[in-house]
Amino acid sequence: MVPARNEEKHIGKVLENVPELVDKVIVVDDGSTDDTAKIASSVEVVNLDGQGVGAAIDAGHRKMMKLLKPPFISVVMAGDGQMDPGDLPALIQPIIDEKAHHVKGERIDRKKNMPLIRKIGTTLLGFFTTLACGQSIRDPQCGYTATSHEVLEEWNWNKSWSGYGYPNWWLMNLSTEGFRIVHVPVKTIYSDQKSELKILPFFAKVSLMLLVGLHSRLIKWIPETIMAHPIPVMILILYSFGWIGVLYSILYTKLMLFGVVLVWWACHRLDRIFVDVMRRPI
Repeated sequence: MVPARNEEKHIGKVLENVPELVDKVIVVDDGSTDDTAKIASSVEVVNLDGQGVGAAIDAGHRKMMKLLKPPFISVVMAGDGQMDPGDLPALIQPIIDEKAHHVKGERIDRKKNMPLIRKIGTTLLGFFTTLACGQSIRDPQCGYTATSHEVLEEWNWNKSWSGYGYPNWWLMNLSTEGFRIVHVPVKTIYSDQKSELKILPFFAKVSLMLLVGLHSRLIKWIPETIMAHPIPVMILILYSFGWIGVLYSILYTKLMLFGVVLVWWACHRLDRIFVDVMRRPI
């Protein structure tokens, strides 16, 4: 599945290089004003009206579910030509081997080729996404992914994130639902692509979403696990003490911030243990 918006320069080459092992190609044209849809007309095209990259990916997954019978794997390869089609076999292998429900590309060359501001943003969002997911996420913004039909069939399509923070939102909810995530190294092809992303508003909005999502996950898990596992309650109590410490530090003394850091570090370590406990079998 190929989400695209105004990618007439790249979409043709992307489609030409799709590996032969792919059974069905869908292009989701999200309100392009150029010839993206026309160039992609040799494959199935879903037309949207500029709803955002997250909405485009959702539409592609749902269309794939209508066209294919299980079992299948839905792969997201952007229409801007930055993802190497040669990485696709490695991307789907962990699902074929029954080691993952969702596979996330991790750009091995991101530090070398990215602009400095994007390196900083990716690192910080990796940190916040790791906290929200309770597991290590080093390159959350890479959109090259493979998802098992099992995830798609169970997914709540009434709730989503339509914009650029979609990969973070998706990973956070995969973790909440206990799906297994595996990371696979992928290459990135940089040429003349331009992003419409406004970094500071994006960073603020996604960081807040991850913060809310972290606490929501713990609150969701407490009634489901209270009899068997008291860890979520312990984590929530520690987080509460952390927030009290932040407030106290603002009002009285900055010395409390050291204690807050220690409390939240303990929260995260407990959270990572419990995320492992909550992962589903494959």
